[in-house]
Amino acid sequence: MSALDYPYVPRRVVTGVRDGRSVFVSDGPTPNSHHYASIPGMTTSVLHLTAAPAALATADGETAPSRGRLVPAPGETSLVIVTFPPDSVFMSADFDGPAAGAEQFDFAPDFAASFEPDAPGKHQTETIDYDIVLDGEIWLELDDETAHLRTGDVVIQTGTRHAWRNNGDRPATMCFVLIGATPR
Repeated sequence: MSALDYPYVPRRVVTGVRDGRSVFVSDGPTPNSHHYASIPGMTTSVLHLTAAPAALATADGETAPSRGRLVPAPGETSLVIVTFPPDSVFMSADFDGPAAGAEQFDFAPDFAASFEPDAPGKHQTETIDYDIVLDGEIWLELDDETAHLRTGDVVIQTGTRHAWRNNGDRPATMCFVLIGATPR
């Protein structure tokens, strides 16, 4: 994030549901940010908070095993980094959609099951997600709206139906923190 200008305040995009449709409820600089006068160059931005007790691990061991769950149950979390190729990859004549779907089901069956067969890329999980654009550009598509996001932008996804689209010409990398939530 060294390319970000000082004083940097992350863009925060928050999704929600109105009248049964996924919508953007806010989009702009994080309102709870502080530039420290006594520590030049230091800024803290609090983007979102949720209430729930979390438990620390009591034993050593892999918490994210291969072919395990990706979508957390209420109160659980997942940390995932995804690199999205440009959408042109999916439009290529040699792209094999059924093979890609089978591979997704093999790697993360619970997550793959959240995708809508009749709306490519559209999915919804019962989670609150903190989504951070680490590199590149990506577009967040809701039911009737789209937001163009760039490096450093943050989305607070609140269990809304959505799709990620990379309309650019190079890969985009994102970090996702999923927090299992109680259904609406």
